[in-house]
Amino acid sequence: MKIIYAEYNMYHNSIDICTYAGYLLRIDCGKAEDGLKTTPNSQCALDALAIDNPLEYARLYLDGTMQMWVDAEDSLEI
Repeated sequence: MKIIYAEYNMYHNSIDICTYAGYLLRIDCGKAEDGLKTTPNSQCALDALAIDNPLEYARLYLDGTMQMWVDAEDSLEI
């Protein structure tokens, strides 16, 4: 899937991804984060990632590596 762009949609709390084929993929952030074990620090970092780098957020979700990313964020906490 060749992606044109991805952006955070604040009205739906989702990541909207547009592709060259004309498809729109919408990732619901609430459902994507359901079941993740987060701390206040990692939740804040996850929210910032969705807004500032929605393509990376989508990649983490689609690859199934979001919990590993959250765990890495928590290990950075001092």
